[in-house]
Amino acid sequence: MTEAIIARLTSKDDKCACAFADQIISESRETDTWYAYLDVFASLLDDPKSLVRNRALHILAANARWDEENRFDLILPDFLAHITDEKPITARQCIQALVQVGQAKPQYIPTILSSLRRADLSKYKDSMRPLIERDIAETERVLTAPGSSGR
Repeated sequence: MTEAIIARLTSKDDKCACAFADQIISESRETDTWYAYLDVFASLLDDPKSLVRNRALHILAANARWDEENRFDLILPDFLAHITDEKPITARQCIQALVQVGQAKPQYIPTILSSLRRADLSKYKDSMRPLIERDIAETERVLTAPGSSGR
């Protein structure tokens, strides 16, 4: 099953791979069925293809809510590394997904906020940097809003 999941999420047919990721994300909103494969999804964070990394980030974020075993503790450093992914789109996807991670796992909010504030965005083109900065500001706003424990 593990190999089949990886094969579908890394398929050369991006449309099918994206549809499968969307299915996993959607189902993860309702059930912990996919949580058993958290390590499989985490292994995709290192994929050379940015679209695969994007899928993995969103799938992991969707499954953070089911993590009563705190398995996400081991994943978080790799997840946060994508705040400054080589691809600016993946950096943006990561930053946006961190809202869901922080809401599911409030104990991570201080670490998330610290990582966002330390992020060196100088490698990004002037056309992308403001978008990433806006994503960071929005994620910080949501995670520090009353009711979250990021203050």
